[in-house]
This record gives sequence, C-alpha cells and structure tokens, in this order.
Amino acid sequence: MASAAKSKGSRAAVWTILVLLIVGLAGFGTTNFSGNVDSIGTVGDRDINLQRYARALQDQIQALSARTGENVSVADALELGIDRAILGQLTATVALENEAARLGLSAGDDTIGREILRISAFQGLDGNFDRETYGYALDRAGLDERQFEENLRSEIARTIVEDAVGGGVYVPEIYVDTLSAYFGERRGFSFASLGAASLETPIPDPSDIDLRNHFEQNPDEFMLLETRRITFVSLTPEMLIDTIEIDEDALRSLYQENIDEYVIPERRLVERLVLGSEAGEAKSRLDAGDVTFEELVEERNLELSDIDLGDVSEADLGAAGAAVFASDGPGVVGPADSEFGAALFRVNGILNARNTPFDEARPELLDEFALDRARRTIADSMEDFDDLLAGGATLEELSRETELVLGEIEWTVGSGDGISAYPEFREAAAGASEGDFPEITVLEDGGVFAMRIDSILDPRLPEFEDVRAAVESEWRAQATATALAAQAQTLAESLRAGAEPAEIGLQMRREVDITRDGYVPGAPIGLRDMVFGMSKGEIAAHEGEANAYIVRLDEISPPDPTDPAGARQREFIQLSARQGLSTEILLAYSRWIEARAGVSLDQSAINAVHAQFQ
Repeated sequence: MASAAKSKGSRAAVWTILVLLIVGLAGFGTTNFSGNVDSIGTVGDRDINLQRYARALQDQIQALSARTGENVSVADALELGIDRAILGQLTATVALENEAARLGLSAGDDTIGREILRISAFQGLDGNFDRETYGYALDRAGLDERQFEENLRSEIARTIVEDAVGGGVYVPEIYVDTLSAYFGERRGFSFASLGAASLETPIPDPSDIDLRNHFEQNPDEFMLLETRRITFVSLTPEMLIDTIEIDEDALRSLYQENIDEYVIPERRLVERLVLGSEAGEAKSRLDAGDVTFEELVEERNLELSDIDLGDVSEADLGAAGAAVFASDGPGVVGPADSEFGAALFRVNGILNARNTPFDEARPELLDEFALDRARRTIADSMEDFDDLLAGGATLEELSRETELVLGEIEWTVGSGDGISAYPEFREAAAGASEGDFPEITVLEDGGVFAMRIDSILDPRLPEFEDVRAAVESEWRAQATATALAAQAQTLAESLRAGAEPAEIGLQMRREVDITRDGYVPGAPIGLRDMVFGMSKGEIAAHEGEANAYIVRLDEISPPDPTDPAGARQREFIQLSARQGLSTEILLAYSRWIEARAGVSLDQSAINAVHAQFQ
C-alpha cells in the first residue's frame, strides 16, 4: 500500500515537473548560450541538460526574490550557494535517470500516451486532450513532440527506480510509539503570575551612579546604528500637483477613455459546462434531482475551476447571454448555445450595474490627470538635471536652478520616513560611498532624486545624557524583573514548606491536559516547556520578560487515545519518518551511482548560464 501511494505521488510529481517545463521554458528555453552547447556535464552516459539547470536557477532566484521582497541577482545566488545546491540535486536526478537507462527501464508508448492525455496543460476547454494546444505549448517551450515524449519517458523510468529503491520503507513501531507518546503526553499544573504591582517592596529611584553603571555594562542596548549623513535633492509628482493647470476637456476625454471603469453593465458569476448533444438529457436529470451540477462536472472528468468563467457580461456569453441574464437569480440555465456547442450555464451570483457620472468621477480623474502631467513634467526635465550635474553643478546649485528640492537626512538601515520610504532611495543610500558622483535616479512613483554622502558615522555609543531616559527605563525594567524573580523563589519555597497559596497571597490558576505544543493563556512558552521537565508535585519559579511565575505540577498523563489530534500526530510522525528515510536512501543510492558512473561538469557552460542572467 505504501509503495502504491508513493508511486501515485511520484507520477503526480512527474506531471508537475513537466507542466513547469512547458511554462518555465516558454520565456527561457530559446536562449542561445554558447555555440551548440546544450549540457553542463554528464553522469555516466547521460547529459545534464543546460536548459534544465538554467530553469532551476531561475526558479530559485525568483522564489528567493519573492520571499525577501528584494531583487536577487545571480551574484547573490552564487554567494548563497544556490548554484551548488541545484547542481547537487540535478546530478542526483540525472544519476537515477542514467541508472534507469543502464537497467533497460523504459515506459511504453501506451503509458506515454496515457500520461500526456492526463496533463491539464494540454487539454481544451472541454477537459479533453487537444492536439493543437499540445503543439502550441511545446512550440513555446522550444521543444518538438519527440523531445518532450523522450523527456517524459525518462522521467517515468526514473520514478520506477525511485519507487524500487525508496518505496516500501519500514518505520519500526517502537520509533513511532515513542515519539507519539512524547508529543502526546499531557500535563496538569497550577500557576500564579507576579507583575510589578505584586512587588512587596517598590523599586527605589536609581542614583546617577546606578544609571551610568547600567549604561556602561550594557552598551549593546544603546548602541547607535551606522549613520549616513546625506544631502539630497528630490522632486515627486505630489510636490508638483498643485502647479498643474487643469484642462476640463482633457478630464472629460480621460473619463471617456476609461468609461469601462465608470459605466459598468450588470455582470454575473457564471460556470459553463459544455455537453454538446447530451446537454438536454443532462438538464432533465438535473431538474429531476437525479444528479447534481457538481456530479455532471465530475462525469466529464473536470473540476469546477475548469468551467469557471468568472464574472461576465451578457455580451461575453454570445448567443447564451440573453438566457443567462434572464434568470432571476442563482441557478442552472440551458441548454444554450456556446462557441463550443450546447452547454449548461450555472449562475452563482449577480453583480449589479454601476454608473458613475462625470461629476462624481471628477475628483478621481483630477488626481490621475494631475499626477500624470506631473510625472511627464519630471520626465521631460530629467535630461536638464543630468546635464547640470554633468557640468559640475552641486546639489545646492541644482536646487536653486531647478524645481528640485534640497534636503538632508541622517539615514540608518531602519529609516523609513520621508524620502526613505522609497525603496530606490534606501537601496542607493545603503550602497553609496563618500565621494560618489550624484546621479539622478527615478523613484517608483515617477519622481527623481540625487544624493551625496557627506559622512558616515560608524556604530557608536551615544552620550549618556542623550539617552538618560532610555537608560532609566531599562534599569527599572531589569531591577523589577530581578526583584520579581527573587520574590517568586521565596513564595515557591513557602509552598514547598506546606503553605497554602491563599495564605501567602497567591491565586493559582489550574490548567489541564496541556500538551507540549499546547497554548496556555497568560503564560510564556518558556513556562509550558519548563513544566514538561518537572516531576509530579514539584514546585518551581519561572522568570519571564516582565513577570515572574510560580508553578506546581499536579499530574502527568499519557496521550489521550480518543483524541483525533493524537491520531493525526501519529500519522504525521510515521509519514515524516518514512519520507525522511526514503529520501536518505535515495540520496545515498544516487551518490553511489555517481561514484560508479562518474560525474563530469563543464564549468565554462555553467558560467555561460550565469552570464545569461546578468
């Protein structure tokens, strides 16, 4: 059973990879790198395809850029070792493909045909394989049918090897039982929280010596970041908007150009199921309650997402428009003609028509018009700005001779106000050096700026008097935490000696059936973790960030056998262990194949790929 499940997962992965191949290569696969080189190396008798490496590198760079919100260059990727990780993965994959070929494993034409028919990227609107779509997708990827089918054949053969080597991995029950018991164990405990108001003795006011000692002993808490003193000039559309002359005729023309945004006819959320000659019979079955619309979709091997037209107008639906828009509300309409034959249409919602007259739209149009004119004005002036800088003008002179506005800022990595709100300015500020020539740089909103680094102040301690208030705040927080921790220890000792919580002014809160990842309202995670290291009946004190806690462990319980979460946890542990072992086995097997078959990499071809990203 495990092997069968893994085989299904492997085939799904194959389809995903191949669909990504079609989509990904559409914008990259036709690039020429160097002469007729089409590989970056070999494993045994099998080439490591150059485009395959390029696509994987491109995907990783795009993914990293999306995660960080910054444009990641190929140089950044190489510095992070992304290229080496991709090469390692590709080499292991090609090693398995080489082994499959050595063993004579392959997929027959019937298998290839079935797999191609199931790939959604090659299906038409009716959910069936469409040869024209198939050819178009391959052409965009720079492949012919023979190349693609050979790639598919190779992928399937490789999954056979993977299933044989990594499938059917056995995870000992004792391993799963032990981890399940560990994660499913429960604790019942009582705890009380002490805050600043609970202190028996208030914290005294600090002396000047106390504060200075705290300042000197904790320099990292008060260290100033590297600071760049920058002089800059800038001009943004918002700064010019009040100077723009308004042309009423131009506003009305802009309104007409964007009339589709202001005069919107009724639209409906519609799904279309093309059934051809079977549409009438299907509608009868639907009306009789013998089948649901969803079941009709399933009978065509389609998903609801495959037939969803989104929000459409009456005109969008052609001949079926009148019938669909005649319905009073949600429901199934038809059969009605469509460009693909008779179909049933399901209306899921009605979006009412909206008509915004010119007078109501005018404020919005005015902003758009003025900002657009301001951006054009700035763009038209950029050459003059550049010429003045090239002629030796300083930023101060530039501000006097143009509309550019002079400003100064002490910039740090955390700055985000004013001109620092622009990512282009932050990037330039971080990368500039003293003595760099000021350059006009375009901002995301069409504005421009130029900057000069006047000086760079290294990270440093400020003068004590400048941060005295912050030092006192930190000193009080630390003194309070220390006093609370000591008081909590004293109260814990009293409980251990037999005192009742109420006798010493404690209100203990009871928690039951808390697991290792359970949430305890009003308590830090550290307290929960500490409880799982305590013995039954033990009393302990715990120091939090602003509070201290007294905890008594009341009971230790095994996992609850009736808890569905426990069963899911056990399944997760078993699946994770099996997948982990399978991955390690496959990796070891791949490395053994690599060592036996031999790996050769063409660094010049790899460098050519990297250069293509520059």
